[in-house]
Amino acid sequence: MARNIQSLERAAAMLRLLAGGERRLGLSDIASSLGLAKGTAHGILRTLQQEGFVEQDDASGRYQLGAELLRLGTTYLDVHELRARALVWTDDLARSSGESVYLGVLHQQGVLIVHHVFRPDDSRQVLEIGAMQPLHSTALGKVLSAYDPVAHSEAIEADRKVFTDRTVCELDAFEHILDLTRARGYAADVEETWEGVASVAAPIHDRRRMPVGAVGVTGAVERLCRPDEDGVLRPELIAAVRDCARAVSRDLGAGRF
Repeated sequence: MARNIQSLERAAAMLRLLAGGERRLGLSDIASSLGLAKGTAHGILRTLQQEGFVEQDDASGRYQLGAELLRLGTTYLDVHELRARALVWTDDLARSSGESVYLGVLHQQGVLIVHHVFRPDDSRQVLEIGAMQPLHSTALGKVLSAYDPVAHSEAIEADRKVFTDRTVCELDAFEHILDLTRARGYAADVEETWEGVASVAAPIHDRRRMPVGAVGVTGAVERLCRPDEDGVLRPELIAAVRDCARAVSRDLGAGRF
């Protein structure tokens, strides 16, 4: 029988201890509660703090659960509720737009596709649930990077790879795109990730007004963009995507946006 890793057991016990109370705990309290030497407890706390699982109050020096742990703790429920709430609206968006619809969430340093509605025609298509997309070049990724601080940090720290001659990788230019995304409420990707392919996406928020995902449509440039203007997305398509995102957000309890 495989032996448990003691340091992980201690870290788990420490997190449970911090989760069980309403107040911050000091190093001595944590060490004595778990029967650990202060040095051992401090080493584990320092590692958990570096990973974002624990935070230390600057004034008191006491510890509490970190934002990253809280985020991980709600991810499972958030994703499944997000998919359930989005089913009808994404079906409607695919039907009205005639294009493929994707629902994405932040995962590590990319966008995880958690729902995919096929383009409503007879063409051969591949289900892309579980696929990963880059944060810096796709419409879904730009939306997450613009609205989610964690996604923004991941996009800034990641290696922003060049996919086509339209991919924006330089930091200042990328930050400008995120500012523009927040200002107009959607993001675009016109041949920045795949040549001949365009997409538009908008953010989805939950009852806490927190960004929990993005929804978008993807298709050929000649279908998604205006024929008379190079790289300009059809305004009715943008409106449809934004309406879909707002509808899902309302179903998640976000109210009006």
